[in-house]
Amino acid sequence: MTKTRRPKSDSAGYAATAHQNAALPPIEPPAYVTLPEPCKPFWDAIITSRARDTWTQSDLVTAANMARVQHALEAAPVGSDEHAKLTRLSLALARSLSVHTTATVGRAANMVGAATAEREARQDDGDDLIPRLRMVK
Repeated sequence: MTKTRRPKSDSAGYAATAHQNAALPPIEPPAYVTLPEPCKPFWDAIITSRARDTWTQSDLVTAANMARVQHALEAAPVGSDEHAKLTRLSLALARSLSVHTTATVGRAANMVGAATAEREARQDDGDDLIPRLRMVK
């Protein structure tokens, strides 16, 4: 059996696919999965955490479960047993789907550099030769 290889994430072909995928709306839940409307923002956040072409049908079912769990967390009193159980379940589902921080952003050691660079960029008054983006107030 021949396995189709995915293009390398640093290739030009993958960059084109990534741009095409980014232009599309988030994937919808499969027709056989019931996802209440209040869970939709959680679904969108979960689904856009990973590359569009990496989702399997099974993953989408698990993502719907995670969206329902995250919505239920909103109603659970913080510090309650129910909140703790739902939090653990949400974290387990995130690991199962590879949408947890380490999978989507990288190791904590790598995040320090990114956070530092962003903080410094916010404080930097700039140089006339390097354009800066500024928030409009």
